[in-house]
Amino acid sequence: MSASALAVLPVLRSEIGEGLRAILREPTALVFSVLMPVGFYALFTSVFGGQQTSDGLPFAATSIAGYGAFGVVSVMLLNPGIGVAEDRTRGWLRVKMVSATPLGVTLAARVLAALPYALGVVLAMGAASLLVAGPVLDLATWARLVVVLVVGSLPFALFGLAVGFVASSNAAAAILNAVLFPMVLASGLWVPLELLPGFLQAVAPFLPTYHLAQLAQAQLTGAPAAGHVLAMLAATVVGAVVAGLAYRNLRV
Repeated sequence: MSASALAVLPVLRSEIGEGLRAILREPTALVFSVLMPVGFYALFTSVFGGQQTSDGLPFAATSIAGYGAFGVVSVMLLNPGIGVAEDRTRGWLRVKMVSATPLGVTLAARVLAALPYALGVVLAMGAASLLVAGPVLDLATWARLVVVLVVGSLPFALFGLAVGFVASSNAAAAILNAVLFPMVLASGLWVPLELLPGFLQAVAPFLPTYHLAQLAQAQLTGAPAAGHVLAMLAATVVGAVVAGLAYRNLRV
């Protein structure tokens, strides 16, 4: 590792710690974004868990992909964005902009700080699955699913940061929720896509939430996933560019 990279590590650790504290300052958003998807999964699994899907898998297994995607997107979209918006309202971002902290370190730290919460919501859903339906996935499949959901949640944190850099904390919460719920519904994360109106089925392939859910589902069914991987990589690049532009044009 180069000397310049080593010099950045203490700054990155400090930035991650700050990001963790920023999320904890908004416990309502954190609890809501964790409890709601886990509660939805437990409710619908207790009702439909014994049924099988068209793939021949139990509903309790396949629904983890959809509700798991909903959970990590909720955490990663809402919490970093609302936290950075709060920092903006308090004037802390004004201090950051005149400091020597590189933009890439700031963005990376905010995203990394949210990852433990994304992991937490997936593990909580796994615990709910065991309690409600028993062991419906083998350990290897479960591990792949966790990795895909947590890593696939990264672009949503970048989009949340972009909103947080330009909006107040209250406005950021309203904007992000207004984006989250229609996107989740149109992607088939709550209701199977084939049961939704035709115009929503046509919109779904253009949404990153759809590709994350399909990528998670592929870990259970073995379906081809290369196209969904490319879509998530593209969403990550777009999210990074949008967040970077929002930060550079920040008015504090």
